[in-house]
Amino acid sequence: MSTQDVEQTQWESNDEAIAAWDGPLFDRWRWLMGLTLPWLQRFSERAFELVPPQPGWHVLDIGVGLGDTTVRLAELVGPEGRALGLDAAPRMIEAAREDNAGSPAEFVVHDMQEPLDEGPFDAAYARFGTMFFANPVAALRNVAAILRPGAPLTMVVWRRREDNTFLYEAQQIVEGMIGRPEEYDEPTCGPGPFSMSNADTVTAQCLAAGFTDVATHRVDRPMLIGRSVDEAIDMVTAIGPAGELIRLWGDRMAHRHDEIRAALAAAMEARRTDEGVIGQASCWVVTATRP
Repeated sequence: MSTQDVEQTQWESNDEAIAAWDGPLFDRWRWLMGLTLPWLQRFSERAFELVPPQPGWHVLDIGVGLGDTTVRLAELVGPEGRALGLDAAPRMIEAAREDNAGSPAEFVVHDMQEPLDEGPFDAAYARFGTMFFANPVAALRNVAAILRPGAPLTMVVWRRREDNTFLYEAQQIVEGMIGRPEEYDEPTCGPGPFSMSNADTVTAQCLAAGFTDVATHRVDRPMLIGRSVDEAIDMVTAIGPAGELIRLWGDRMAHRHDEIRAALAAAMEARRTDEGVIGQASCWVVTATRP
């Protein structure tokens, strides 16, 4: 894929994705973090192993959600450094500030599709924070603009849904039962979690944004998706492709919710272990350099 192929021909705002994460997805995400955060942090730590934040660095964290990665970055760069976390959803930033009040990490509401009057930064990081941009090249170009020359960008993004079978199988089950509505009032989460799942696509996006030395590092890790089968069903029907289908249908499919849960139960039961219901998560750690 060429860099020209990934350039937007028409500007698209992030308003819909922001409305989703600031609205119906906020409480779901907060609940999910209480369940899976220690498992998701394994992906962050792998990113920090590949591109170690150095003491004294000023680092940018993009799409921080509830802010745990920014707090970890603040620990790694130490008292002489700075960790600034951004999220476009105001409720996420409000919660990040409240939850991490004792940390030196800083949190600001900002959509990286718009220029940021900060920097220069020594590095930028993101864990699952860049896939929802309607205009990823524009957003990454704004990131490059506030990095010092030679600074690294490190992003954790989902690989293709077929390699995240606990999400893909749930999507297939739900979509096969109720499909996707043609009309809906709820906001979607934008391009979705798998928008950067193709290595060629995300590489081309980074190159078009002005980065060089782009590399994709595959990272597979187990992830707790529920302490019980019922909780695992709650997880896949709250967040992810299956959850979005159910949410977009709203009350129009409420009469089928019990049937959907019964159909998902066998898939979740097959993943039950002594630790709980475990799914295999597959991601890229994307590394690039600002020339």
